[in-house]
Amino acid sequence: MDPSTGGLRAGFGRRNITPPEPCFLVGYPHAERTSTGVHDPLFASVLCLENEGSPAVLVSLDVLFVTAEWTRDCREVISRQTGLPAEAILISATHTHSGPHTAEILAWRDDPVVPPVNPNYLAFLREQTADAVLEAWQSRQPAEGAWVTADVRGLAGGNRLDPGGVEDPEAGLLLVQSEKGRPLAVLSIYGMHPTVLHEDSTLFSSDFIGFTRQTIEAAFPGAGVVYLNGACGNQSPRRAVTAQTFAEAARIGRALGESMVEALLGNKQFTREFPVGHAMCTLQLEGKRFPAWPEAGANLARARAHYERLRAKGAPNGAVRTAECTVFGAEEVLTLAKAEQSGDADALREKYRSQEIQILRLGERMVAAWPGEFFAEYGLQIKRRAARRSFLVTMANGELQGYVVTPEAEAAGGYEAQMSLFPASAGAAFVEATVSMIGEMR
Repeated sequence: MDPSTGGLRAGFGRRNITPPEPCFLVGYPHAERTSTGVHDPLFASVLCLENEGSPAVLVSLDVLFVTAEWTRDCREVISRQTGLPAEAILISATHTHSGPHTAEILAWRDDPVVPPVNPNYLAFLREQTADAVLEAWQSRQPAEGAWVTADVRGLAGGNRLDPGGVEDPEAGLLLVQSEKGRPLAVLSIYGMHPTVLHEDSTLFSSDFIGFTRQTIEAAFPGAGVVYLNGACGNQSPRRAVTAQTFAEAARIGRALGESMVEALLGNKQFTREFPVGHAMCTLQLEGKRFPAWPEAGANLARARAHYERLRAKGAPNGAVRTAECTVFGAEEVLTLAKAEQSGDADALREKYRSQEIQILRLGERMVAAWPGEFFAEYGLQIKRRAARRSFLVTMANGELQGYVVTPEAEAAGGYEAQMSLFPASAGAAFVEATVSMIGEMR
């Protein structure tokens, strides 16, 4: 690190990570989706911050997941090229369901349409990501930053399991500009599934997130947006959209972006006194055991019957879609029941036992990074309990083979509770460790 210049320094980098040839689009069970073109490019977007030789790197990738193994390899490449320490590099997936397949998920093993992950694409993704980080690192310059928040309630969706359920409508926004006031980058942290587009779309897209980025970047010419997804496991546009179309993705994305722009334009509190730091710990988890084959089969039969009843009586789209997803989850549990019998589930639990928690200090705010898909309740707990104002980023530096739900959701069952390797108690363990780490950081 070069601490010769005091105060904050920042740089932005971006590379196109759209697959160069047609490929399977991952995210919806049983959907044979081979890409037929590009609606909007998929990007690796990077913000590098440094103060007094202490760095923080935030990477946003327009893919469904990144694995811990791929993250490790990518960090090693970045470290060789830049000298940056691995623990300072946060790599998160935006979780678009209109991008390439990047992680092998055991529960999908019996889905006949899901192909193996293409190692050539993973190598391409690693190279493009490292190049984007190198660009951001080499372009850093004296800068100043300011945090704001935006209340985006009702714009992009809400709780997909319960219309009156828990939501987190707060978006964290960091605007970084040069000493002369030229916008350099915007960091956005907001938890919502980018699932406006469904099985019938065969174009590469970052979903509504791409329109949000475009809206912010149009308002701040010269600045690039790094969009990180928060705790969105039970947050979805399902009850907010009128159709699964690009027009709806544009409507939602632009409304979200306009709300964020309004908040950013109202801010005047820039500072170069912007501490930057990083910390990391490893959490030991116990994976859950899956039901026996007969129980899993009976569960699937009940889920299918409930779904068909709702369809027959013309229930609202949101309720029907939730029931359909519960069927998908029950099918996946059947696969996991087979894996329990074969011993593959034991191997998976052991592989995922050690999980990373990363904390970045960005000025007077903390950013916690967790792997996997967590319910919004856990992000809200971090915001309430942490010693400093904090935001949670999920699907970061790895994945957890599915969701981490709340105890209530675990008791109720449903897609997310079934599509999980870890019990709800894992969420509490992540919260306790994160709150402790934030309290110890300087």
